Amino acid sequence: QSRLVESGGGTVQPGESLRLSCAPSGFTFQYYALAWFRQAPGKEREGVSCIFSDSSKSDYADSVKGRFTISRDDAKNRVYLQMNSLKPEDTAVYYCAAILGDIITVRTAWEEYDFRGQGTQVTVSS
Repeated sequence: QSRLVESGGGTVQPGESLRLSCAPSGFTFQYYALAWFRQAPGKEREGVSCIFSDSSKSDYADSVKGRFTISRDDAKNRVYLQMNSLKPEDTAVYYCAAILGDIITVRTAWEEYDFRGQGTQVTVSS
């Protein structure tokens, strides 16, 4: 059964960094646009960042622009989210998602994606 597996979450202090990673099981990322979402307690899931299948375009939520960077390594079949200058409000479960094709923005709904991961917890606290 095809699925996505996230890793790299943890607990850090404000201002520190984390890098999340996501890998597919049962398929490869080639031809898939990829995205990261997050859901904080009591809030709706929101798109954080996305990247086209050929890395030609990426998009970010306003709340993370300049701090987060999405990247992909198709040779390793991985997508990453580098998170710098973390804030307490970045605390959430982070999810990756994959969709065939490139008609996406950071506002593309979670339900539109073909594959969705189970999430990894990120906690930013002093």
